[in-house]
Amino acid sequence: MPARRVRVVLTLEDRLAARLRAADYTSWREKVKAVNGCARPIRLLGSHQLRDTTGSVVHHYSGSIFAPCGNRRETVCPACSDRYSADAFHLIRAGLCGGDKGVPESVTEHPRVFVTLTAPSFGKVHTRRVSRRGRVIPCGCGTKHYREDDPRIGTPLDPDAYDYEAAVLWQAHAGKLWHRFTVRLRRELAHRAGLKAREFADHARLSYSKVAEYQRRGLVHFHALIRLDGPDGPTDRSPTWASTELLTDAITAAANGVVVTTERPDGSTLSLRWGEQLDIRPVNHEDTTDSEAIGERALAGYIAKYATKGTGTVDGADRPIRSERDIEHLRISEHHRRMIRTCWTLGGLDQYEDLNLRRWAHMLGFRGHFLTKSRAYSTTFKQIREDRRAYRIAEALDRYGLDPDEVLVVNDWAFTGAGYRNDAERELALGIAERLRTQRQQQYRKENTQ
Repeated sequence: MPARRVRVVLTLEDRLAARLRAADYTSWREKVKAVNGCARPIRLLGSHQLRDTTGSVVHHYSGSIFAPCGNRRETVCPACSDRYSADAFHLIRAGLCGGDKGVPESVTEHPRVFVTLTAPSFGKVHTRRVSRRGRVIPCGCGTKHYREDDPRIGTPLDPDAYDYEAAVLWQAHAGKLWHRFTVRLRRELAHRAGLKAREFADHARLSYSKVAEYQRRGLVHFHALIRLDGPDGPTDRSPTWASTELLTDAITAAANGVVVTTERPDGSTLSLRWGEQLDIRPVNHEDTTDSEAIGERALAGYIAKYATKGTGTVDGADRPIRSERDIEHLRISEHHRRMIRTCWTLGGLDQYEDLNLRRWAHMLGFRGHFLTKSRAYSTTFKQIREDRRAYRIAEALDRYGLDPDEVLVVNDWAFTGAGYRNDAERELALGIAERLRTQRQQQYRKENTQ
């Protein structure tokens, strides 16, 4: 009688212990630390060489390495999200404070405002309002939502009366609405300066950076830092007629006047506008307690924070929808599920082919970039990454006592896969990422208390 095979099922704790005892654990851990504990690193196999002017190899490495995935969403990869957020902070702050990355400190003297543009209403939703005394005001449903994380907040009071088609179409056209807004704003500014629209570029330049943030109801609103420069950008003094008051007035007129026209599935006209809630706050050179203004550093951190957020739902909606069946298995609210289902349905119609709604169904129809800026606002993400790469190369060459101008770097890498081999490695990598994040936070607090 043949011997029976016994299948041994190891628990996660057993697999973690086995990985920690593995002979290659130390080298694997160093690879993970090199990408700050990236949740889904790119695996590469190949070699790296440093050669001097004579062609002699002064350093050589061959084998496998990890490269960061680069995903900006915190729910997908906290480590890469932290790096993106830090880059976004420096990009935004450079355009606010100057003194770095090609932007002079005199930019703080230019008219600047922080603007929030919202989506219009497509039906009544559950809300949580608080009185001046801090008491929760009853919602339209008749109850009080005491908890800020109440899952009902942002969902329709009557789902059947909520205009899901218009909501999805507004979301899909939000980027176009923003573009129309910036065009209209330049015209409004020119009008108030006594100029013709075509003459505006000869006297001033509109610079901005903006980030999209999802509200609880699943619709984006835009936070934007808008600055009025001279015609050559931040290095050029603003024209004498430019002021914060004039910029505020022009923004109000542009936001109220811009419209994008599309059509519903039945062919009727649908006019898409900004919502009634428009918030415009002046930007102060220093952080302030004034409720009507906002400080530079606080603003840069605020925008960078929301640049890494997803849809505000759960992890399941942070990835593309491959088929209609996938929609039913997402761990999201029924309201967000219905928005995704509406995207999928409208995406199958020929009249909305150019909107690519099925491709962007997981983003509830929004298909724009989360963080964008005008050309002359400040530096670019590409430049920030190139500066960091140059710094790391110089740091490595310094360890070998080499001159960067007299060294040839030769890389030969091939893609072998993405992610970790099993759940034990993923858990260990997340632990490493959390420790590195804690160390960075402690170092930051230490530097800012000295």
